Amino acid sequence: MVGATVLNPSWKEILTRIPRIEQTDWQAMSLLKRWFIASRSAVFIMTLFSALIGLLLAVPAATFDWLNAVLVTIGLVLAHATNNLINDWTDYRKGVDRDNYFRTQYGPQPLEAGLLSEPALMRYIALTGGLAILIGLVLVWRTDANTLFLMLIGAFFVVFYTWPLKYIGLGEPAVWLVWGPLMVCGTAYVVSSEWSASIFWISVIYGLGPVTVLFGKHTDKLEEDRSKSIRTLPVILGEAMARFSVLMIWQVQYLGLSILVLLGLAPWPLLLVWLALPKALRCSRPFLQPRPSQAPDDLPEGIWPLYLVTYAFDHNRLFSGLLFLGVIISLWV
Repeated sequence: MVGATVLNPSWKEILTRIPRIEQTDWQAMSLLKRWFIASRSAVFIMTLFSALIGLLLAVPAATFDWLNAVLVTIGLVLAHATNNLINDWTDYRKGVDRDNYFRTQYGPQPLEAGLLSEPALMRYIALTGGLAILIGLVLVWRTDANTLFLMLIGAFFVVFYTWPLKYIGLGEPAVWLVWGPLMVCGTAYVVSSEWSASIFWISVIYGLGPVTVLFGKHTDKLEEDRSKSIRTLPVILGEAMARFSVLMIWQVQYLGLSILVLLGLAPWPLLLVWLALPKALRCSRPFLQPRPSQAPDDLPEGIWPLYLVTYAFDHNRLFSGLLFLGVIISLWV
């Protein structure tokens, strides 16, 4: 998810981790590469899984629209990118990222690192958010007013996630709602004009994965957030309960999806997610003990200060990938 300082990062490095780069290398990169780094494209995979799972679950519908499927996927990724950019701008304006704050250690904060001026970042936000809004309006025109309602809800979370939601313990519930029911069910509706109880409950289970990633990240920087009066759920619950919560959420994902299959609310190929159980068991170990104060010897170089979030991200990527594969298989069964 993150790596050591990289000179002239490749597209693979940009899309799969958050590279630490030098000022001179930033200047030598293309504008497109700069945008992908500034918007933290390595985490777009969670949005892609939400969109793709939603549209694939809607494929059997007689009214499935492939153009809408392409547009909504691109639009959601742009909305996610806009949120990341606004996040950095908001925290910069509130002084959160000063004095070597956690965010500036694991990857370039464009403003704090001097990679972008504030007006330049605002242009990034305007262009990215403007394209997302334009795609959303096209989808409203191609569907109905319900799509506008979904779009406005999404816009609310894009703008207000960083402040005030993250500051009052509502960031984690917001992530579950957005990456789960809103994205998955919303995508299904936009491409087919319908959604079902089955799609809703699958979205509820999937949305828990991104929540564990956020829990891991916010637990990693719990002390830093507490000192800045940012009351994320891990700050409110405390480190031990935050770590325990991730383990409980993983159990809910496996057992919950199995119950959906037993009840006939999800196709049986989705049980492929159980192949991720060994990964879950390995990733559980760091959550069973207090977070270390310095990088463990077995942690790959360049990861620290990210720690718990790397394990949550790795598990979520595999679990989501297997869920996605299960949905694909179910279309042929």
